[in-house]
Order: sequence, then C-alpha cells, then structure tokens
Amino acid sequence: MSKLSKEKRERIMSNILSLLYNIFPQSLFTAKISEEEARDEEFTKGLLIELEKRGLVKAIRKNPHGSPYSRRIRWTLSPRVYKIYKDKFT
Repeated sequence: MSKLSKEKRERIMSNILSLLYNIFPQSLFTAKISEEEARDEEFTKGLLIELEKRGLVKAIRKNPHGSPYSRRIRWTLSPRVYKIYKDKFT
C-alpha cells in the first residue's frame, strides 16, 4: 500500500469535516464516514482520531441510552468548529 501525501490526507480530513457539518447535530459511525469517503475503515478511523486530537471532532462512545459501544464510535463536529463553519459559509 502506498502512502498518501500530507496534502491528500488534509484534503480527506477536510472532506470529513464537511460531511459532518452537513449532518450536524447528527453523528455518523466510522463505517459510514469511510463509505462516504470511499476509504478503508482503519484509515478513516486514524484520520478521525487525528481530528479529535486537534479538537475538531468529538467521539461519541455511548449510545443514546448511556451504554458504552463495545466496538463502534460515532463522530460529530465539536460545537466550536460547527459555529466557525456556520459563520464562514452562511
């Protein structure tokens, strides 16, 4: 497998942020995001974790009833990033 350039990784992360902005305040599972971006789930999860470290996305590790997911994570934009996107694009 070849390595992607830093620019391409950044572009894919930008696409992920855009996808999450369009469905905010809903969240998506890693599998759905990877399907939308036509990328491997593990690769997408790595990008999402990187975005989480930057404070751009928020991982949701519990279902709506409060029980922790055993193997899945849902993702949404952090409220701060949503406000920035909203101000910029409206």
